[in-house]
Amino acid sequence: MEAKAIARHIRIAPRKIRIVIDLIRGKNVGEAFAILKYTPKVGAEVLEKVLKSAIANAEHNYDLNVDALYVSQAFVDQGPTLKRIHPRSRGQAFKILKRTSHVTLVVKER
Repeated sequence: MEAKAIARHIRIAPRKIRIVIDLIRGKNVGEAFAILKYTPKVGAEVLEKVLKSAIANAEHNYDLNVDALYVSQAFVDQGPTLKRIHPRSRGQAFKILKRTSHVTLVVKER
């Protein structure tokens, strides 16, 4: 059995979250929490929240043992991009792309 949690429309670029998500893929849940707690990246807070949600889903919906869970799949997809314009000299306009992410975490029982 597996349980998953998805966080959509996170206002962090996917490439920034992928750096952190690669650290916890395949790890036990306790080890993943320890890694996320001491990782000084903004994406670590988001991933910790999603991991807690996945564990709660596993415990509540599927009656899985929390101590035997591990992160079986973890990936980030790109969400919609917010497009903004920044005025520059001589009437030019530069685009600012504010990227969003969809984070998916799947936990399984060992």
